Amino acid sequence: MGVLYIVRHGQAPAHAYSTDPDSVGGPGLTDLGFAQARAAGVALARQVKTFDAVFCGDLPRQRATAASIAEAFDSLPDATVDADWNEYVTPTVPEGDDIYAGGGQPFQDALTHALGAWVNGAAVGPETFEDFVGRTRTAAARAAEAAGSGKNVLVVSSAGTITQLVAQLWNVPSESWPAMSRTFVNTAISKVLSGKRGLTLVSFNDHAHVADTTSGLLTYR
Repeated sequence: MGVLYIVRHGQAPAHAYSTDPDSVGGPGLTDLGFAQARAAGVALARQVKTFDAVFCGDLPRQRATAASIAEAFDSLPDATVDADWNEYVTPTVPEGDDIYAGGGQPFQDALTHALGAWVNGAAVGPETFEDFVGRTRTAAARAAEAAGSGKNVLVVSSAGTITQLVAQLWNVPSESWPAMSRTFVNTAISKVLSGKRGLTLVSFNDHAHVADTTSGLLTYR
């Protein structure tokens, strides 16, 4: 039986979520995001000696998180970049809904409305919701194949993609999936067993490594 350790990326700068290609750039994470990713690496190094394979999406925030996690290990295989682990492209929300303004609530309300429409079939992004569900399933299957028997695999992805996988494993209705992603903590770790019966979730959204009241590392965005 293999094990997948699936980690959400660290905090990213607000522009990382923009659909404007000209706004993409920079280090991928905020300073806090890098600290969160290093903390996740330390937490993972306490659980496993190494990883037999590493996967991440091709978004800068995912790549930067994978690289920062690797700092906690003597050596890890080079990350396999698999764009199927990418987050969905944020549906269009009203201008002025800065992701961090007002504690993030205005953006979250607009995003929740847009996601609800997307799940119900609206064409509000470059891929359909059904395509997103399918590529998430495909990405997980590739990582599970790499896990094989008795191997540990690290995956770095995003809240929407990870919770979509969990929704599939738990048969959560599609319309309820967005609510799951709102609870996800930056660099939270989810553990999935891969065996003859398929994938089995054994822990979800574990964020003890950033939950210390004095660390200031806990964020949801």
